[in-house]
Amino acid sequence: MSDPGRTVPPSVWRDRDFRRLWVGQTVSQLGEHSTLIVLPLSAVLTLHAGAGELGVLRAVGQAPVLLLSLLAGAWVDRWRTRTVMVLADAGRALILGVAAAAGLLGLLGLPALLLVAFAAGALSVLFDVAYQASLVRLVTRDQLLQGNSALEGSRSAAQVGGPALGGALVSLLSAPVAAACGALFFALSFLSVRRIRRTEPVPERSERPPQVRQRIHQGLRFVAGDIALRTVCLASAAFQFSFAAMMTVYLLFLPRELHLSGAAVGLALAATGPGALLGSILAARLPGRFGYGTVLVSAAALGDGVFLCVPALHGSSVVAVSALLAVNFVFGAAGQLVNVAVMAVRQSATPDGLQGRVAATITFVGMGTAPLGSLLGGLLAQGWGLRTSLLATAAGMLLSPVVMALSPLARLGRVLPGPR
Repeated sequence: MSDPGRTVPPSVWRDRDFRRLWVGQTVSQLGEHSTLIVLPLSAVLTLHAGAGELGVLRAVGQAPVLLLSLLAGAWVDRWRTRTVMVLADAGRALILGVAAAAGLLGLLGLPALLLVAFAAGALSVLFDVAYQASLVRLVTRDQLLQGNSALEGSRSAAQVGGPALGGALVSLLSAPVAAACGALFFALSFLSVRRIRRTEPVPERSERPPQVRQRIHQGLRFVAGDIALRTVCLASAAFQFSFAAMMTVYLLFLPRELHLSGAAVGLALAATGPGALLGSILAARLPGRFGYGTVLVSAAALGDGVFLCVPALHGSSVVAVSALLAVNFVFGAAGQLVNVAVMAVRQSATPDGLQGRVAATITFVGMGTAPLGSLLGGLLAQGWGLRTSLLATAAGMLLSPVVMALSPLARLGRVLPGPR
């Protein structure tokens, strides 16, 4: 246990199991972020998918969040997070390995791509809910901000290499090679996470545990009863809906309107990673200096608003590419500040036995709107054109900081309250 008299908690890096979780998280997120670029670019550049087809592909990949998040939360709170993460990594490695083999045989068409996207998305839901709950079982509460900053930093490192690597492999080599690399990353994560040795306390292992429906209801009721968590849900839903719509248009705008190659698209998107690394560093300092509420609202407004600059770009010139790098860097830094602060708010406000369900509930409400946003983005791109649609969807992202600014979440101070 940490010493209550300490102003600075002991470093999480001294914990060997935390380091194993961090390594596994890094390579797992590298595989996930490269796959998120490989599949859409394969559809656009290799299968010549249209705006509607790309919207459907992205929606199918995001649908597991809506369908499985609440079940995943109830399951994770009943099992060791290490077990869930290991199984999810093994499944994703197998799926992408099969996809790579199918691609080499010429069988990786759009229907197969849809199946791969859905299956990989379903296992990613399990992994993401489990790793968010795992941190609370590995570190003390006064180390949560430090631990979250480190884990989000690992996700940022993955964002540096994932999009660039995925885009380059699809453009220069082939979709099967890119899928095989994703399978390798998940296999490496599997090897790291399974080496975690600490025995986790698994809550609520009674002889007659509550039914799954009851456990899901407990998570929903807890989030609905906490005004800070309710606001996080609403702000997340507004952001994810608009962001999914914007990204569908964005992935068409870059190669077709600005005439960028797959490698250039990957490079532009990869700028989010260095920005997020900076955001992770700032997230360990700024909330304690300016307060969580101020950081959340300011960072969300900056990160979401910067995409309003993109529709003004023309051509594949050095100026346009440089501007895209700057936009994605700012978005990565500000977005990471929001991610780390929100996760600290959620984990601090939630009892240990509800961590998985609360994380899943917020994921369900927030990310559950993403498939609808992706479909809307495809429809807008078809009906309004890419430039107008990009401007409209980027403007929609500003709803998230508005929701937070009008709520008590904006008044959170430098110290977070404990769980109710």
